[in-house]
Amino acid sequence: MSVDAEGYGFPDRKRTLARLIDDIRILSPSGVERVAQGWEEHVGDRGLPTFREAEKAALHAIEQADRGAAWDEVRRTLFGMTESGAALISWRAEHGEMGHKAENAAFATALALLADGLISNEQQETLLRPMSEALPWLLQE
Repeated sequence: MSVDAEGYGFPDRKRTLARLIDDIRILSPSGVERVAQGWEEHVGDRGLPTFREAEKAALHAIEQADRGAAWDEVRRTLFGMTESGAALISWRAEHGEMGHKAENAAFATALALLADGLISNEQQETLLRPMSEALPWLLQE
């Protein structure tokens, strides 16, 4: 357990897919908007080639490490939370282009976490950066 500046304890938490899913479940519409803005700022048109390279490297690493089934399950879970008829209210509220940008960031983040230790730190940060606008713990390790 860590202690904050006021002396209160809070649990040490690592970057995990479970933590990401838990945080996505409680992300507000304004959080979804921050993620979409992070996508625009860090990927947009300028950063898309670098992002696509990192994405390709992560997918390849996941396949090579025999984590393809886990990636499929994570994708299904995220799709259910963001796009299905039972999508979370925050994601339905931000449906449209903004919601799709945030959804892209969520998928990239999950990809980066699943490929942890299999891709370079730079590639992982490229995939994590947009979502870190709402979930800063992603880049704090």
